[in-house]
Amino acid sequence: MANTLQKSLSPDAAGASGFLYDERRDFYISPNVTKELWTDVAPFLTTLSNIETRSDLKDPVFKMFEHRNPWQKQQFTVAGTPTIPDNDTGLTNTAAVVTYEGLGAPDASWIGLVCEIWDATKTTKRGVAMITNMAAAVPFWKLMSGTAFTCVATDIAVVIGNAQGEGMESPEPWADDLQVVWNACQIFKTPLQITGTLQAAVLRGESNELARLRSQKSQEHKIQKERTFLFGTRVGGTGLGEAGPTGLPDDTFNDIGRTSGTINGTTGKVRSTYGAMSAVLDYGSSDSTADYQNIFPITEASFKYSDWVDITEKMFQYVPTSGFKRAFCGAGALSFWNKLSSSSGFAGNSGWDVHLGDMDRDRLGFNYRMLETPHGMLQLIPTPVMTRSPYNKHMLVIDDSNIFHAQYRPSKYQTNIKTDNAYDGVKDQYFCDEGIGLQMIESHSVMYIK
Repeated sequence: MANTLQKSLSPDAAGASGFLYDERRDFYISPNVTKELWTDVAPFLTTLSNIETRSDLKDPVFKMFEHRNPWQKQQFTVAGTPTIPDNDTGLTNTAAVVTYEGLGAPDASWIGLVCEIWDATKTTKRGVAMITNMAAAVPFWKLMSGTAFTCVATDIAVVIGNAQGEGMESPEPWADDLQVVWNACQIFKTPLQITGTLQAAVLRGESNELARLRSQKSQEHKIQKERTFLFGTRVGGTGLGEAGPTGLPDDTFNDIGRTSGTINGTTGKVRSTYGAMSAVLDYGSSDSTADYQNIFPITEASFKYSDWVDITEKMFQYVPTSGFKRAFCGAGALSFWNKLSSSSGFAGNSGWDVHLGDMDRDRLGFNYRMLETPHGMLQLIPTPVMTRSPYNKHMLVIDDSNIFHAQYRPSKYQTNIKTDNAYDGVKDQYFCDEGIGLQMIESHSVMYIK
């Protein structure tokens, strides 16, 4: 018998239709394999957890002590115009002190300090003098070295030591105190839910829908912590403003937080943690004349090697024990270091290039490249949450010894949390109550390219 029905794999002209096309053909080359972007979603969180995790917190709001040794920099600014002649007579032509750093308030503890007197720019040294007496917080001077000179009101006296007289009693002491900074842990909840019917279904793509959702929500939970630990802020600040000229207006220790929205008739206090990127940008300094500058804007079109040397000098002034610093960066910042031949890049500006290592993989599972700088090594770590954000051209450089992962309650996966009235389905959630501890804000820094 002749077969009068001609079959074809092609659908009709109107598109995909027909029993053969709809029901019998299998278009799935690997029906149980699904690909995902961003398998390594949170390198900052991973690094932070491995640097140090503190799980001994007694309260979700926590304080930390820090201290800056005053001997790092001891100096003060002269307010008047005292004349310091080349003799050993007592002087009455003195001047008050305007600002001082690394010293107690002007009092008898200053007697015996030996200082180099410099102009305001610290380019002209006028001489070396000693404070021999203090009257109403005003120092009396005697010349120790150099020729007689008269101070200018903005001159800076840099302490180089102290000299005491033979047979004299010990000078008056002074001492500073510890400083306190703080942060808080934040409650994260990432739920997932499916019906009992869907849970029992045999599906293509992923055969187990509950397992697929668990994997997806696990990464969502992790990446939201990553964003928070980088970009989060909190009511009451952190107290980190001690390092710079000013803190934030609301920088006061408290446990006030915000009020949550109503869920099933209840509300609760929302605490939040202050992220590392936000903390540096909010509390750090971009003053290029300051020793503690740790925010470095880079103008790509005019950036020069001398600028790079100055930046890394300040960035590495607090030497890390590991010998290098980690720099979490968006793709735009990483691309910047690779643009060596462009007319707007380094080579076109200054005739120099950078030594950037090959892409390697850290033992923690993320990719990185090592960047050699004039003052130290930077481990450049591509960070996905920075790439897909306004921080694409930013780099957060951390000091491992001054940052940690704070864990008030351990992370857990809570299963079957909805059981009332014989609910036909499954609702689970990822839960944690965590934050970060950040100290010595000037040891961390941010570079951003504009």
